[in-house]
Amino acid sequence: MTSPPSGQYSSETMFRFAGFSSVWALITAPFRAIWRLIVRFFPERDVTIISNKGDLTSYHQSSFWYFARTMGKVVLVAWAFWATYTFIYHRPMLQSRTRQLEEARAQHARQMSDLGTYYQKFSDLNRDMNVIDDQILNSKKLTPAEADALLKKRLNTWAQLDFLQAKLSEIFTNARYEPEITKMSDLSLNYDLTNEENKQLRAQNAQMESAMQKIYDADSQIISYVTQLADDKTGALDKELKKISGTLASLGLNNAALAERAARISNPTVGSAIPPIILAQDMDPKYQQLANKIGLWQGLMRADSMLPVGAPVNNPKITSAFGVREDPIDGGTRRHTGIDFVGTVGTPLFSVAPGRVIEVGERSGYGHTVEIDHGMGFTTLYAHLSKANVAKGDWVEAKDVVGFGGSSGRSTGPHLHYEIRYNNTPFNPYSFVK
Repeated sequence: MTSPPSGQYSSETMFRFAGFSSVWALITAPFRAIWRLIVRFFPERDVTIISNKGDLTSYHQSSFWYFARTMGKVVLVAWAFWATYTFIYHRPMLQSRTRQLEEARAQHARQMSDLGTYYQKFSDLNRDMNVIDDQILNSKKLTPAEADALLKKRLNTWAQLDFLQAKLSEIFTNARYEPEITKMSDLSLNYDLTNEENKQLRAQNAQMESAMQKIYDADSQIISYVTQLADDKTGALDKELKKISGTLASLGLNNAALAERAARISNPTVGSAIPPIILAQDMDPKYQQLANKIGLWQGLMRADSMLPVGAPVNNPKITSAFGVREDPIDGGTRRHTGIDFVGTVGTPLFSVAPGRVIEVGERSGYGHTVEIDHGMGFTTLYAHLSKANVAKGDWVEAKDVVGFGGSSGRSTGPHLHYEIRYNNTPFNPYSFVK
């Protein structure tokens, strides 16, 4: 057999040189080595088993099944040891995780309870806010007190909505949100809302107290000023009316009575009646006192404008006074119920105060007359006229021409006979004329 050239060997020659007959022998060499160890430690054997009845059973056990059985027992024992270790070591951890899971479930339930309660209350408050806004915008007959109550209710509702919105935002955005400790979410919510409302009310009360103090200070200043003004104006009117106070006293009248009567009168010349100012009895008496002074002032101003004060002619000159006198026609003693003024036929005669004409025409002894009702029981009579300038039912103002001088009726020559009557009874008009 010829040897191969130097440096050239076949594969079979190489494996034989390494101690292996082939490639397969090289690959399976580790497995065969392991199998020899298995066979060495787990040799084939014959096994005899005696049953409970004394029967013998024999069978041949190969190295493979001997090894497999032994490994199965080892695995079973190892698994038992591992399970026991895991149970003993990990049980507290599993219990802790179980508790954490239960707590998380309970926390989630409380969160959902809070969320449901807050959302329901938020919806109710939104509905209430819409109702309040509708009442404010569409109610045209709201009193100031009702409007103020609605605004306060709206403010409180808005505060609760703001609080609930913050709570809902916290639930949705804060991963560490802690729900209420109690499951009584309604009670907790009501407490929170009440607490929030109390905060708002305390803030409002503080603002109101500050505002009320300012109002009280301004009120005191206004009352002081108006009281002084009413006293001054009433004093001026009293001073003006003092010129006829003696005559008024003889008629049983004083300033208070005049003011009360004047305030009750309503006609086109003076306007509507002035209602008295009557305040609640539990208010500070200073308010009613001020109201009484203002009422007296208003009444006296109206009385001053309504009283028949002044002369009915320009450049008045009295020719015959009120009282008992010698009759110019028959020379007898007669009571003269008015004042005679010098005048010519056609002399303009004026109304001395606003009033209503209640009579125009002939009257026995007086000739052609005009009578005017000025209110409060006072009337004026113009007699011996040549012509009247008004008709019955007319409303006249002060200084309106009501007629013209003449000499009609029982007269000795042109002049004006002028009377002022109270409750249809003539009295001396001298102080009124002067």
